[in-house]
Amino acid sequence: MKHIAFILAALALSGAAVAQDAPRQGERLSSQPGSVLVLRGLDKVTATTRDFEVRIGEPAQYGALTIMARYCRRRPPEETPETFAFLEIFDRRTDGFGQEREGERIFSGWMFGSNPALNALEHPVYDVWVIDCRS
Repeated sequence: MKHIAFILAALALSGAAVAQDAPRQGERLSSQPGSVLVLRGLDKVTATTRDFEVRIGEPAQYGALTIMARYCRRRPPEETPETFAFLEIFDRRTDGFGQEREGERIFSGWMFGSNPALNALEHPVYDVWVIDCRS
């Protein structure tokens, strides 16, 4: 009988320790969404690259492209490294007389930092890929 009481007491103490380390309801295990997305752009004509920041929800210009970052997140350090973002990219074109027309959406989707070719921007002049997501 003493052995059973001892085992039950040990189980109760270990269960309390596990419950204390467990995340509370509503706690998030993953990182929070970022507010600034870092992208790298390649101009294929001049063979130059440039890193630039895009605030979530605000348009940014890169050459003839207008880039709207809708969401970005970076995984926490204890998980496999990954940065991902949802982007909309518009191509601003002119009508041949120097007047700019409304931009045509040429990309809308997720881009992943670890695999830029998975869902790449297909444009004859520019490449854009995800580098980082910051708060």
